[in-house]
Order: sequence, then structure tokens, then C-alpha cells
Amino acid sequence: MDPVTLAALAGLALVDSTSLGTLVLPLLLLLAPRVDVRRYAAYLAVVGGFYAAVGVTLVLGAGALRDLVLDLGDLTWLRWAQLVVGVVLLAAGAVGDKVLAWWRRRPGHAPEQPADRAGTWAERLVGADASYRVVVGVALAAVLVEVASMLPFLAAIGLITAADLPVVGTVGVVAAYALVMVAPALLLLAVRLALRDRVEAPLARLAAWLRRVTDGAVYWVLAIVGLLLAADAASALGTG
Repeated sequence: MDPVTLAALAGLALVDSTSLGTLVLPLLLLLAPRVDVRRYAAYLAVVGGFYAAVGVTLVLGAGALRDLVLDLGDLTWLRWAQLVVGVVLLAAGAVGDKVLAWWRRRPGHAPEQPADRAGTWAERLVGADASYRVVVGVALAAVLVEVASMLPFLAAIGLITAADLPVVGTVGVVAAYALVMVAPALLLLAVRLALRDRVEAPLARLAAWLRRVTDGAVYWVLAIVGLLLAADAASALGTG
């Protein structure tokens, strides 16, 4: 795997590290009066481990699907399908937030509060009845809610699949990707333990900002992925 691909994977992992499950919930845990390091570590271990398991499964499955498609011979139909998907994603990224805002403004439609979900989950994680079973449950719920919409993660799966690594190499790269995803949360834990109450206010501001921007970030990611897919398909069809 060349340095450019590795740098791209690192960048995608850092984008993924700012999601609800990988950073917003950990930040809310760090704002608790008493930080339970073992519970925090268990949460991140479940999140990172689940993403690694899903990633390895997707890469191996995508590799098998790629070999099957190549055996079919003519790939023109697949390129047209890629072009359509790219255009749809580009359109969704360009106007998706406006359509969602219009939908929420309809008469009689109660506005959703996506940030409340993070607050509810955080309360379960730091509450008096927060056992390790609760930690694992919340971590899995956060990952399951997000994994299908985490386009940087899916783009990284595509890059790793294209690298055509052996199984051991695939496992190693995906595990490293998952580690980078949770690295900012681990760094913030170290800062919180070292500086204690002095960083509580900055962490609270960071958590509030992330909760505001998390929803909107998916749209520009959709647009970028759609543009890349459409451009690649158009190029292939034009030279095919």
C-alpha cells in the first residue's frame, strides 16, 4: 500500500473520529464529575472493535464480489450504475439538508432533536445503574445507528479493497484505521485526567459544537463521494 493511500486512510479515519459514537459521546462522558477510566476504555474498545470487525467483513466481502464481477466480462453496465449512484449522492449532498429542513417545517410535524439522543445515551453511561452491560449496549447502539451513514469509513473500505492485500494485511490496516478513529477520544481522556477541572469548560464547548455540526457534516461528505464516483464512472465510460 503506497504512502498516498495510507495518508488518505488516515485522513478518513480522523474524519470518522468526530462522529457521535467516536467523539461526542466520549466527550459527554469526560464531562461527568468523576471520569470512570475503565468504563470509558470499555466503551471505546467496543466501538473500535466493532468497526474493525465490520471493516474486515466488508473488505473481504467486497473482494469476493469484485472477483465475481470481473468474471462477468463487460463492466459497462456497472459503470453506468456507478454513475447513477454518484449523481444521486451528489444531489443528496447538495440539497439534502434543505429538503430535510423543509420536511421538519411542515405543519404538525414535531421537530426532531438528534442531540437529545446523545444526551440520553450519555446519562445511561454515567448513571448509577451504568454497568458494563449498559456500556456495551450503548456503544453497539451508537455504532449500529451510524455505521451505514459514515461515508468516510465506507470510502476507506473501498481503498483497502482496491489495495488487494492478503487477509493478514487487511486485518492489520483495518485495525489501525479503527485505532486512529478512537485516538482523539483517548487523547482527550489523557488531557482530562492531567488537567482535571481546568479543561471542563473547553470540553463542554467542544461537545456542544460537535453536537451542532454532526448532522450537517454528512451532506458535504455525500457530495464529495458522489462527485468522485460520478467523475470516475464518466471517465471510464468515455475511454471505454
